[in-house]
Amino acid sequence: MNKPIPYGRQHITEEDIKAVVDTLTSDMLTQGPQIALFEEKFSEYIGCKYSIALANGTAALHLAALALGVNEKSTVLTTPITFAASANCIKYCGGQIELVDIDPATGLMSIPALKVKLESKPKGTYQGVIPVDLSGYPVNLEEVRKLADEYGLWILEDSCHAPGGYFTDSNGKQQNCGNGNFADAAIFSFHPVKHIASGEGGMITTNSKELYDKLLILRTHGITKNPDLMEENHGGWYYEMQMLGYNYRLTDFQAALGISQLKRAAKNLERRREIAKRYDTELSELNLIIPSEGYGHAYHLYVVKSKDRKGLYDYLRSKQIFVQVHYIPIHYLPYYKNEGLQKGDYPAAESYYEQCLSLPMYPTLTDEEQGFVIEQVLEFEKAIV
Repeated sequence: MNKPIPYGRQHITEEDIKAVVDTLTSDMLTQGPQIALFEEKFSEYIGCKYSIALANGTAALHLAALALGVNEKSTVLTTPITFAASANCIKYCGGQIELVDIDPATGLMSIPALKVKLESKPKGTYQGVIPVDLSGYPVNLEEVRKLADEYGLWILEDSCHAPGGYFTDSNGKQQNCGNGNFADAAIFSFHPVKHIASGEGGMITTNSKELYDKLLILRTHGITKNPDLMEENHGGWYYEMQMLGYNYRLTDFQAALGISQLKRAAKNLERRREIAKRYDTELSELNLIIPSEGYGHAYHLYVVKSKDRKGLYDYLRSKQIFVQVHYIPIHYLPYYKNEGLQKGDYPAAESYYEQCLSLPMYPTLTDEEQGFVIEQVLEFEKAIV
């Protein structure tokens, strides 16, 4: 097969293009009606009360951390296996990051390890926790919430990989990623390889009206034009900057693309799960990371573990299969090593990193292409046994 097969790929339809063109030829390119509509539609899809559209997922993490009160006195916990932004958002606010090792069976933050970490320090040491729905595998936030309540923590769910994902709570109820029933806020990304693409883009979801109101101001320079919130009012032109905010707005044409993509989200998620099921079946002899029963995996990524990960990576890329590694552990990054995080402190995360490899996973992956990927993975793995 000569056509390159990436690990992820956006899919832009004629309907998507029309939605963008219609907005480009309308009266407003930014701060127009498409943003509010996107927020409304996304809230319906996720099942939360409020959604705030932003320039990208990193901006969403940053503003959520600010709104939750992170400052130079804050220490926040997250996982070593995530993209750097999950930790960087705390540093942007002047806070400090500590890590919690992962569950080797899932790649997610280990809840028992989180409990041990919290028990090891006086209450009040940590302000919050950022669990990550890695690869689309949902964290059991009901269990995290119990610990958060006991130790006075807020929860910021990094759900960039998991729109449409869910876990089943202790009452047998489906809890959608980002629905706000357990986390104080959640964030999503609309980067091209994600489930919903808007070029760049992000979203914060929450059920807190207080957080929502604060985020709206932080998104636009810290400025409000709401007469009910202003200290003075000089006339219809007047606005007040009430806090130090940012220009983290999404454009209207990006929102239009997001709305169009959202219409196919459920169907595309079904296709991702079909692809995953085939991988599960045909690669069953390998040591795969397979989700537990009762979880609604969103399959942003499909991850396998290989004893010769670099060999498999190089071999597949030689066959034009452009697999990827997710992720280099946070404490391996030079910046965070200089902050005092050390190799050897998170053995499960380090073992995971040495073996993990993300295979192609996107709705337009054809059966033929997936068959070729499976064939090549098996050929390499059988040769090294």
